Amino acid sequence: MAMPRTRILLDNDTGIDDALALAYLAACPHVQIVAVTCSPGNVDADQVAANNRALLALCGQPQVPVLIGAREPLCVPLVTTPETHGPQGVGYATLPDPGPADPGPADPGPADAGQDDAVDFWIQAARAHPGELTALLSAPLTNFALALRREPKLPWLLGRVVIMGGAFYHQGNTTPTAEWNTHVDPHAAAEVYAAYTAAAAAGLDADRLPIVCSLDTTERFEMQPALLTDLAEAAGCADPENVLAGDPEGTRSRASNPLVRYLSDALRFYFEFHREYDQGYIAHVHDFFAAGIAAGTVEYRSRPATVDVETGSPLLFGTTVADFRSLWGKPANAHVVSWNDPEAGFAELVDRLGTLARALPPAP
Repeated sequence: MAMPRTRILLDNDTGIDDALALAYLAACPHVQIVAVTCSPGNVDADQVAANNRALLALCGQPQVPVLIGAREPLCVPLVTTPETHGPQGVGYATLPDPGPADPGPADPGPADAGQDDAVDFWIQAARAHPGELTALLSAPLTNFALALRREPKLPWLLGRVVIMGGAFYHQGNTTPTAEWNTHVDPHAAAEVYAAYTAAAAAGLDADRLPIVCSLDTTERFEMQPALLTDLAEAAGCADPENVLAGDPEGTRSRASNPLVRYLSDALRFYFEFHREYDQGYIAHVHDFFAAGIAAGTVEYRSRPATVDVETGSPLLFGTTVADFRSLWGKPANAHVVSWNDPEAGFAELVDRLGTLARALPPAP
């Protein structure tokens, strides 16, 4: 059965798992990536944009606009993660920068949108296509907070919103209680949730509230290296792709397929990072799960809650708090994901990426 057409505005900070999510969306025939906007996070915004342009070109979608908005969090200095994602954000993967994307006439928003127009692009696209666009936010929420400041009606203009961020009943991955995306710019996250609290109080339909993919469920998407072997087979690679825990650190892929090689080199770095922090030779691919929700291709369950973010306490800075029982007396402002199916999700990932990879010319 054909999937319904889905038009996605993606904001990311690419990032290894962001790269996997972007490649996956490019592999979904029913998904139109309307634009990719770049938030500072795992690397600075210019490097995010270069990563996105290179990967979109590799995946056969160089026409997708790539735009930069904010270059710093709202109130705190930017802290990047070279130890987690590598100095360029995509582990050991390398691709030449293909240069700026050239938006085509069919793209919503201004045809001459430049690299600093990300927030305006979002607003104009949402106004031009009310209720039709899905916002996928796999980065700190800086750009989205700025967009809500300029257009408070954005919750009514967007069809769906999916956020990867937060930790509720789960250990944080940046501090004991805080998740990375939220901790990078907690003031932006707090503004976003406050805007949706106000919108809910003003009558926003519940199905327009953000779907929040927190560490409680994204860390269930624990990728094993054998998935890359499966992907290479699905892509028709000439030789098996074996990424092994016993390999020397920094081993590079020799896969005959360029997308398999790119993802293998990126994810090897991520496997090594997780092992360094005593989590095993695995990778938590948070953003792929959020992308699957945005694309409508993975199953999940959620619970309504009122979400807020701590910005004042040094001890709990960046911590997300969810009120599932209306103890604050405020309307629900989010749907917090409570269940997912990683096995089915990974099978979906291999199938979609394998099909895309088969259509690409061999790696040089």
